[in-house]
Amino acid sequence: MAIRHYQPPFASTSSSISSTDLFKPPKLHLSSSVRCNISVASKLEPEPHPVFTSVKSFAPATVANLGPGFDFLGCAIDGIGDYVTLTVDPQVQPGRLSIAEINGVDKSSKRLSRNPLWNCAGIAAISVMKMLKIRSVGLSLSINTCLPLRGGLGSSAASAAAAAVAVNEIFGGKLQDSDLILAGLEAEAKLSGYHADNIAPAIMGGFVLIRSYDPLELISLKFPPEKNLFFVLVNPEFQAQTKKMRAVLPTEITMSDHVWNCSQAAALVAGVLQGDLVGFGKALSSDRIVEPRRAPLLPGMEDVKKAAMEAGAYGCTISGSGPTVVAVTDDEDRGREIGEKMVEAFVEKGKLKALAMVKKLDRVGARVISRISSQ
Repeated sequence: MAIRHYQPPFASTSSSISSTDLFKPPKLHLSSSVRCNISVASKLEPEPHPVFTSVKSFAPATVANLGPGFDFLGCAIDGIGDYVTLTVDPQVQPGRLSIAEINGVDKSSKRLSRNPLWNCAGIAAISVMKMLKIRSVGLSLSINTCLPLRGGLGSSAASAAAAAVAVNEIFGGKLQDSDLILAGLEAEAKLSGYHADNIAPAIMGGFVLIRSYDPLELISLKFPPEKNLFFVLVNPEFQAQTKKMRAVLPTEITMSDHVWNCSQAAALVAGVLQGDLVGFGKALSSDRIVEPRRAPLLPGMEDVKKAAMEAGAYGCTISGSGPTVVAVTDDEDRGREIGEKMVEAFVEKGKLKALAMVKKLDRVGARVISRISSQ
């Protein structure tokens, strides 16, 4: 499957940008047979008026790839993510978006650009403004990111998803999830690559399978609500550059590895739908194409994975392009024990400090937290 990458035709240094200035995305045709339906943007009235003067929204962290599901499978993680507050601002020129402030959990957030054309939340917000044909009001965006930058937990997708939801909500929620995912994809394409395995679950929640990129087709995979599923997320103090992690991937693979990974990806999906964590974990740990190339770049990864499995995890792999490592279990207390062993392995074998947390599956996705009416 060819994944298209593209660059904008220009760069800007302005701190606010018009919704007409964003580069044009590639043409995407959304299938009505799955979650993404044909965009309703073209059917909207000329321009909706703001229903709210301010909206605060949240979008969850995500785990992408999940072992053999490289670039086509991801899930949302409960309890951690990014917040944005969007306000109708008379100080901002009509039709423009300004990023007022960016706050984060660590110093890495200070590196995020306040230029909306080079900020994932700004790009997604402007894309939604374009869809809604906003020309008469200016908007101000504040971002509070609670995820580490380049941590392997979908930080750019979370900000983009939260911003897209906020813009849509402030004008009455006229767009569908499919439209918001397209807006988020513009941000991902410009800043990290044209892949939807973070942005789709960040907006939709749960597990999401990207069946096709051209046309874009997404399938929501329902994990049984009566089943327990906990993610053990261990984040070491290490910078995993996405470009470097992608550069080590093979350009060709053997037929045997192709067959193996296809079968493991199918088993992964079956495990999700059946709530079979044993099967899910086994498949999660069985990637023969991507993880073997990336693991050597993450100090201690092999020992961390071994420690997780010996502590009782059903499976373990790199989250996204890393450096976060994810393991799965059906017991929260066991999850804490697994996390402790993984942290110890990072310290002893990788010489890296690390933090562990145990989280559930987020089944909701991006949502509005609060809003102030314009009436």
